[in-house]
Amino acid sequence: MKLGISSCLLGAMCRYNGGHSKDDFIINELSNYFEFVAYCPEKMVFSTPREAIRLVRVDNEVRVKTTNSKEDVTDTLTNISKELTEEIHDDELCGFVFKSKSPTCGMERVKIYPNGEGQSENSGVGIFANLIKEKYPLLPTEEEGRLSDPWLRENFLMQIFAYKDIFDFLKNEPSFKKLVEFHTSYKYLVYAKSHVFYKKLGNIVANHDKNDLEKVLADYKQCFLELLAQKGTLANTYNVLLHIFGYLKNLISKDEKAEILETIEEFKQEIVPLITVIKILNLYVRRFDIEYLQTQKFLNPYPKELALRSTTKAYK
Repeated sequence: MKLGISSCLLGAMCRYNGGHSKDDFIINELSNYFEFVAYCPEKMVFSTPREAIRLVRVDNEVRVKTTNSKEDVTDTLTNISKELTEEIHDDELCGFVFKSKSPTCGMERVKIYPNGEGQSENSGVGIFANLIKEKYPLLPTEEEGRLSDPWLRENFLMQIFAYKDIFDFLKNEPSFKKLVEFHTSYKYLVYAKSHVFYKKLGNIVANHDKNDLEKVLADYKQCFLELLAQKGTLANTYNVLLHIFGYLKNLISKDEKAEILETIEEFKQEIVPLITVIKILNLYVRRFDIEYLQTQKFLNPYPKELALRSTTKAYK
């Protein structure tokens, strides 16, 4: 799996001051699961160290200028960013982590300075990041700073693995039967993200209009990718846990039921993390060999070693 990364986050000495912004989570954790593809438009056109650049509002247009000499480098950076953006399709990325606050790579809240006197505003988007979002609006993207938030981190990694999954499915001779199997495996993960998209995807798979396979797959892919961009919620996840419990309640003792329900309630009250409930449910799923639940991506959406469900702050 290939993950696009702003070069400075990998330790490349490409920042304006000759330094880097190496990120420990990316280097120490994500490197175990992804092949990194580094990008830095700035180092493609500027030497290091160099004069810093920033976004500047000029006559209602946002430009990129050097901080001291005030040279306008907008066109230069835009052209190289467009070239890099075109390469991304060939690299078959499953996601991208950008450097926050960067005039080239910042996804949001990048400072825009006035051309003369006045206060800066935190409303800008980096040139390169903006071009990628325009060309690949459904590609999973995040900034390294936001990944320190357990909720955003869990949603982003879940999105990446599911994004790779749908493209792998579409590459391997998909059929109506295989689509039903794929959709079924994602039933509870989809439900945990959005009830609206759950219904939309279900209708596409049901294919009441008798569309051909190509159209159904195209519609499903679009809707599934839009769904992945939604953030899961504690309330939806709680409901999913109760649905899964429903498969067990006639197979276990009264005391076991009470223990599971108590743990699910403790998750809802943010006393225990989701992984605690998942481990209990997986234990019973294996014990009773419940094939339907064994295929559910919700229970095992990504490598457990990532420990994304190990904190109560991973759900809101």
